[in-house]
Amino acid sequence: MSPDDWQAHVTTEAALAMGHWLEARGRLDRPIASLSRKDLECMASNAISRFIVLASERRTRGPDPEERAALDLLLMG
Repeated sequence: MSPDDWQAHVTTEAALAMGHWLEARGRLDRPIASLSRKDLECMASNAISRFIVLASERRTRGPDPEERAALDLLLMG
């Protein structure tokens, strides 16, 4: 998978994680402006968690050294 395809995939997966969080709490039909700060933080946490899982999986599959270094930087600071 090319880096661009992977980025699109990760973006979709992060959005799905946010949607799953909203759906599980019965808030999928509410406008975003009506959500509390805590709601927004929880959605962001779910999206970030999904990214970490996907980036970790991609890193272990052995992308080229440059991409691996970029993923290392993102995952480990």
